[in-house]
Amino acid sequence: MNRWEWRTFGAADDVFGDRPPERVQESDELYVLSVARGDTVKVRDGLMDVKRLEQVNDDGLEQWAPVLKAEFPLSAEQVRSILEGLRVPVPQLDRAAYDLDDFVRGRSDLLAVPVHKHRSRYTVGDCMAELTEVTTEHGSTRTVAVESEHADRVIAGVRRLGLADRPNTSYPRGLKALIGFGAGRYAVIDVGTNSVKFHIGERSADAAWDTVVDRAEVTRLGDGLDEGGRLQAGAIERTADAVAGMVAEAKRAGVLAIAAVGTAGLRIAPNAADFIDAVRARCGIEVEVIPGEEEARLAYLAATSALPAARGARAVFDTGGGSSQFTFGRDGQVHEQVSVPVGAVRYTERYGLAEAVGEDVVQDALSAIDRDLTALEGRATPDAVVGLGGALTNMAAVKHELATYDPDVVQGTVLDRTEIDRQLELYRTRGADERRAIVGLQRGRADVILAGTCIVRVVLAKLGTDSVTVSDHGLRHGLLVDRFG
Repeated sequence: MNRWEWRTFGAADDVFGDRPPERVQESDELYVLSVARGDTVKVRDGLMDVKRLEQVNDDGLEQWAPVLKAEFPLSAEQVRSILEGLRVPVPQLDRAAYDLDDFVRGRSDLLAVPVHKHRSRYTVGDCMAELTEVTTEHGSTRTVAVESEHADRVIAGVRRLGLADRPNTSYPRGLKALIGFGAGRYAVIDVGTNSVKFHIGERSADAAWDTVVDRAEVTRLGDGLDEGGRLQAGAIERTADAVAGMVAEAKRAGVLAIAAVGTAGLRIAPNAADFIDAVRARCGIEVEVIPGEEEARLAYLAATSALPAARGARAVFDTGGGSSQFTFGRDGQVHEQVSVPVGAVRYTERYGLAEAVGEDVVQDALSAIDRDLTALEGRATPDAVVGLGGALTNMAAVKHELATYDPDVVQGTVLDRTEIDRQLELYRTRGADERRAIVGLQRGRADVILAGTCIVRVVLAKLGTDSVTVSDHGLRHGLLVDRFG
């Protein structure tokens, strides 16, 4: 029976504590890495050894099956099978016998990497476990592996070692990340007061990023937080479920690592640990609650890396459900970061802005936001203002009447005061149900969009500018570049 395998790279050396290993082995192997995701191909003890991925289960475990173990020289048919398994083009094979150099040398899509392994074997539950020191000419790392014919036993062994929050990473993917060869996938999760944003990015060998998955789920973690001061049980459950679903999706996509952060709602809730514990219990991921200043820094990184370089003073703000972050810089350098508890959920609840309201109610909300944004007063008008977050991207989509959200259209959209006031009136005169019919507006944003628009309007007034450039890239993109770039 084929074995289920789990492996993580970058493990600490004390995973097994002071327990002595049952066996220690040294080996020298040569891995053949492909720019694509394919078979595990290596040379060990003079034999070409190939394993093929049979399946990946819902927990992200991989089942590998041996498909070739052959002496050199190899036949043309064996070489064809190896190259097809590595998912690279197969050249004309007109010889009877091949050595490794004959089909690897001179190719940019394949790389032969010598690897020395120092392996310490253990038994964890009913599973074979292994701590391996992996050394290459490009660098060294540690891996921990757990294997069994039974997937549930592997999961139990991983949890027993306290490694359930780490993704499963095969040798080829881990080695490619270690030496910077080919593409690597990474996932980030941004747990906000109103929504959870999920992004998988694939980094190519030249350090460029391509989007694999980018979506958000409106879970309302902060529902009732302003009123009762605590996260509600229902909000915790549905948000933890959403995060667990994203983690499972990331593992199925073969990511090398996952980073998850929480923002304003979790910063202010006295029972934030209840949510963090719920996520950990469901999927083993630890949600890191980041300070407002760190949130502002990541937002600035996201916005400035996605827009053309600008000279002069630039202000970047990210307004969410529970807070807004402001970063001020000049010529690409950050000078100041400010986080304030000004978010769309709070004013929606306080002034009933989920429904159609009179002009006097909107004016009261604008006045309250103005008072809460005193941190922006007394500043010189920046040369450029960039905004990001759900309120702004939805406003850009409404401006363009995007029935289907298009990040390329939203990116770089300019919202001036005339457009902002038009949308404010559009939302003020409609309740949430009627707003859902507005082309471009995400249905889950319908009840908080009026408050978000009010915040944007006051921010521009405070900064003394007439327009804002929208960035589709948010905190999650900054986190991706910061942690995995």
